[in-house]
Amino acid sequence: MAPLSPRVVVKVDLKKKPWQQDQPLHNRWHPEIPPVAEVKAGEFFRVEMIDAMGGVIKDNDSASDIKNLVLTTTHHLSGPIRVVDEEGVAAKAGDLLAVEICNLGPLPGDEWGFTGSFDRENGGGFLTDHFPCATKAIWYFEGIYAYSPQIPGVRFPGLTHPGVIGTAPSNELLRIWNDRERQLEESGVESLTLCEIEEGTPEWERIANEAARTIPGRENGGNCDIKNLSRGSKIYLPVFVEGANLSTGDMHFSQGDGEISFCGAIEMSGFLELKCEIIRNGMQEYLTPMGPTPLHVNPIFEIGPVEPRFSEWLVFEGISVDESGKQHYLDATVAYKRAVLNAIDYLFKFGYSKEQVYLLLSCCPCEGRLSGIVDSPNAVATLAIPTAIFDQDIRPKNRKVPVGPRVVRKPDVLKSTYDGKLPITKNPSSSS
Repeated sequence: MAPLSPRVVVKVDLKKKPWQQDQPLHNRWHPEIPPVAEVKAGEFFRVEMIDAMGGVIKDNDSASDIKNLVLTTTHHLSGPIRVVDEEGVAAKAGDLLAVEICNLGPLPGDEWGFTGSFDRENGGGFLTDHFPCATKAIWYFEGIYAYSPQIPGVRFPGLTHPGVIGTAPSNELLRIWNDRERQLEESGVESLTLCEIEEGTPEWERIANEAARTIPGRENGGNCDIKNLSRGSKIYLPVFVEGANLSTGDMHFSQGDGEISFCGAIEMSGFLELKCEIIRNGMQEYLTPMGPTPLHVNPIFEIGPVEPRFSEWLVFEGISVDESGKQHYLDATVAYKRAVLNAIDYLFKFGYSKEQVYLLLSCCPCEGRLSGIVDSPNAVATLAIPTAIFDQDIRPKNRKVPVGPRVVRKPDVLKSTYDGKLPITKNPSSSS
């Protein structure tokens, strides 16, 4: 007998706002957010998701929606989903939840996405000191391929994946997060969504003040933005509460390593078709805490067998010396920034604007590496770009670039003005 189609356990309506969905969504982590569905281990099920920005970003010719976005409203996640074994016994704290991604993709009828960079004073990004204004590019999907009218001359297959997938924290783990993070960010309580918990009640107020934002990746998985978590992958998530309370969202059609522009993948609505397995006592058996408590663990995952195949790459190197010439001792972040800036300035020579390249490197299937982390004083990072995604040969040759008349890549990405006062970094040796 042929296997059954996946059971839809979370369904979304793209015509409705995130808080208007028939099955409530949530945009914070907390152990008391109630599950909206239950699945059994081994069951084949489907989860639908709205895009990371909740439908606010439109397929139009303006970047004002990116510029004026309220970032505390991002990541309305589908779930939580309670997981039980074949006998109906729930996953327990200390188990591992093995989540297999069987299939995934954009929602039918919504086959498009967007990439952007936030305004420097409203979220920013990895290179926000170089690119302070909000920008946007729209991408259209043709099967596995994506192309953008705002970044002409490139087309590539997407390695589609969820940016966020994780289990609910326990109260103890939530306290650990709040102790180490609350001094770094505002809670954004005014934009909280907590599934079925009624706003304004004492319960809502208490949970609102305790719940954690979904922006960073943490011990429960969460917003790790690992582009290789695609079809055929398996994620081994620690379980901290009864039922595991699995949630997911922030679907990406494609992403480069690092998602450097922050709004940097090709963001889209989408679906996951999943199967789960409960590995009893798996945390103790397979995970070693790297911290003061047994909760200081991290997920592990298996890369699936399906991903784009490229045979030729152009690789850019960066070292931990910044644009002013200042040495940063074994700083891998500075080294990766240098690698990205080197790639941007190089591709600028081939007719692209630097904003086009910034967004492209954030969402195309480029590969980032920490290539050297012990040879003091310089950390070395590399960024590898598949040459096949371009409609021109971008390799260095024994003649000027580009061949023939300069190829001007128009139109450019959509841009808003930057009205802030923060200083902008200029590379004194840049080609523009």
